[in-house]
Amino acid sequence: MKTPLLAFNDKGIYCAQADVYLDPWRPVDKAIISHGHADHSRWGHKKYITHHSNIPIINHRLGEINVSGKNWNETFMINNVQFSFHPAGHIIGSAQIRVEYKGEVWVFTGDYKTEDDGVATPYEPVKCHTFITECTFGLPAFKWQPQDEVFAEINNWWQQNQSDGRTSVIFGYSLGKAQRLLKYLDTSIGKIYTHGAIENMTEVLRPQLKMPKTTRITRDIKKEEIKGNIVVAPPSAHGTPWIKKMVPYVTASASGWMTFRGARRRRAIDRGFVLSDHCDWQGLLSSIKETGAEKIICTHGYTDIFSRYLREIGYDARTEQTQYEEENAEQTSKPEDE
Repeated sequence: MKTPLLAFNDKGIYCAQADVYLDPWRPVDKAIISHGHADHSRWGHKKYITHHSNIPIINHRLGEINVSGKNWNETFMINNVQFSFHPAGHIIGSAQIRVEYKGEVWVFTGDYKTEDDGVATPYEPVKCHTFITECTFGLPAFKWQPQDEVFAEINNWWQQNQSDGRTSVIFGYSLGKAQRLLKYLDTSIGKIYTHGAIENMTEVLRPQLKMPKTTRITRDIKKEEIKGNIVVAPPSAHGTPWIKKMVPYVTASASGWMTFRGARRRRAIDRGFVLSDHCDWQGLLSSIKETGAEKIICTHGYTDIFSRYLREIGYDARTEQTQYEEENAEQTSKPEDE
């Protein structure tokens, strides 16, 4: 039986011909990294290869590492296997990884979304024979509004809270979602304050992205200064002593999970805005179709349901277990830099 070009083992997605891993979750000698979220770029590899724009991110998160960067569509060879990075549209620096050997082409998406958010380099479909896709939101219930509509709702919510004499606190992941929020918040309403974890990552990304002025919340900031303005914080800050400085405040979460009212209740959030850095159901299906791939491998998300649907419409689809779980990673992690 022919050895597959990419295989899943206990360390990650492995290319035996090149002796290299894609987004491994255990330490390996050589790792090709799709993007900077903690579940895809982990500490402990001897060598990292990623897109240039992701290097500042993983240097910030992982410290001193041996990393080299590539441009979009730049091909590089490892033991006669050709690799290249292509925009994934998920967050700044996020890439799909194309792998070709003897005319056979596989693409690993990492995490991706099809909507151009004006922050990440927009997603580009890549033709392949086998497509390894996430399906975080692989249910028909997930259908995203255009982001312009969502940001109009967020800014109206902020304006109303200000009129009511309350501070708006909106939660989003410190890498990706936070910068998307910052870019589109309406600063004519008031000032934008940030949690330390958000501010630290935003400082790393400012050279790559035009964003409004933000003010880090420190012990010296008075409650009166914050009142009526908006605070961007990671989900892990919710319910911590840090947030007491915002009283009286109203909370919101910007996430694809806000599609479900139960998710908002479980997280004790006052308002949910459906804003995701992943594909919705239709985005997944259209992306798969555009690749021309016949074989689809579904990783993290609603893998069983989504792969079953793909088989019903004619694809050779299956699932694989991975350790990618970014959507919940910051939900349970310790707050940074309070």
